Amino acid sequence: MTDRIILGIDPGTTIMGYGLIHDHGSSMELIALGVIKLDKMQDHLSRLQRIFERTLYLIDEYKPDEMAIEAPFYGKNVQSMLKLGRAQGVAMAAALYRSVPITEYSPRKIKQSITGKGSATKEQVASLLTILLSLKEAPQYLDATDGLAAAVCHYLQKNPGLSGGKHTSWKTFISDNPDRITG
Repeated sequence: MTDRIILGIDPGTTIMGYGLIHDHGSSMELIALGVIKLDKMQDHLSRLQRIFERTLYLIDEYKPDEMAIEAPFYGKNVQSMLKLGRAQGVAMAAALYRSVPITEYSPRKIKQSITGKGSATKEQVASLLTILLSLKEAPQYLDATDGLAAAVCHYLQKNPGLSGGKHTSWKTFISDNPDRITG
C-alpha cells in the first residue's frame, strides 16, 4: 500500500516520543514529531492514562494507517522493564481501540534500518533522520527522533528496494536518490 501515514512511537514512562510520516511510495515526508512529557506526574497509573489519551489524540488528529512501535529492550532492572512494557502496551491498546495495525521493532532493528548499524547511538540516528527528512534542526529530545525512527524503519521495511541494494550508508543513498527525499 502506498500513500499512507505511519505513526512511530518510542514508549516511555517519563517521555514518550512520536513521529508521523507520509509514505508516498518512493519517498516519505515528515508530518509531525514530538514528545509527551510525563515526568511531572507522580502516579504511574496516571502516566499510563496520559499515554493512552495522547496516543488516541495523535491517532484521531493524524489518522495514521499503521503504527510502528519500539519494543522494550532487555535490561537488568526488572521494575523498569515492567513499567516500560506497560507504557508500550497502553500505546498499543490505543491503536487497537482505533483499529490501527501495529508492527513492533526491536531497538537494534530500528537503528540498523536508519544507520546501517544496529549499535548506532541515538545521536547518530537523530543526525541521519535530520538529513533524510530535511529537518531544520534536530529536536530537543532524542525520544522524538526515536519515535520518528520507528516510523521510518516501518517505511523502509515496506519499501525494501529503498533501503538495500548497492547503498552502504544513507549518505550514498541520498546522493544517488535526491528525488526520493522530500521535506
